[in-house]
Amino acid sequence: MQSDRIAELLQPFLPVPLVESQLQAISTYIDILLRWNARINLTAVRQPEEIVTRHFGESLFAARHLFPEAEPPNAPARQSILRPPQPSAAFEPSGEKNSTRLVDIGSGAGFPGLPIKIWSPHTHVTLIESNHKKASFLREISRTLTLTDVDVFSGRAEDFQASADPVTLRAVERFEHVLPIAANLVAPHGRLALLIVRRQMDSLAKIAPTFQWSEPVPIPLSEARILLIGHRVLSPVIKIWTNQDCNSGPTAATFARSSTVLSGQ
Repeated sequence: MQSDRIAELLQPFLPVPLVESQLQAISTYIDILLRWNARINLTAVRQPEEIVTRHFGESLFAARHLFPEAEPPNAPARQSILRPPQPSAAFEPSGEKNSTRLVDIGSGAGFPGLPIKIWSPHTHVTLIESNHKKASFLREISRTLTLTDVDVFSGRAEDFQASADPVTLRAVERFEHVLPIAANLVAPHGRLALLIVRRQMDSLAKIAPTFQWSEPVPIPLSEARILLIGHRVLSPVIKIWTNQDCNSGPTAATFARSSTVLSGQ
């Protein structure tokens, strides 16, 4: 696919176009994905343009909220959602603390982890994928795009030992089972980024009570999907956003204020 067409399709998700090298990386990624998808089931989305909007658009939308500092110099000023007020305890394999390390759980075809890496090249990315054929695909993409500091962990997320900030989770099976595993991998004061549908918000208070959740951000070109980012805190949060809150009741500002109330305070 031509890079100018990719940029056009990504416009609803990114206010400023990616640079040419990033667009070329996405084009190559799509070619390899389609070739591998003929042999193993990586994605149900088969049309290249739909792959751009459904997979890359959503992933890069999350990337610009998690890593706004990676936006092009001419991008409008903005702040990330719930940026941790203090450095997280995420660490690199070398043992160096306070490095930016992202863990993507259930990476599958690489979304959102690898597009985030394309967006933020200096971020260390670990892709957790237990399916060995899909893990091989992730390694092939990383080699072909010459992406450095990308690790593929071909095992279960509960067996992964390191913590990270942020941890990302998107379109996984058994969401309520995987969510607490993802939460446990988040470093103290780190972030958990969820790309989910609105109805899945209702289980967050019970499953991940030690996170302060942002106001949900609607994903462009989707009626139901949202980006939700939680900041890990030390005490269970009393108030949390729910699907019902999005549809009725007090204003968003009221809920945003109440979501900061922690137990014991």
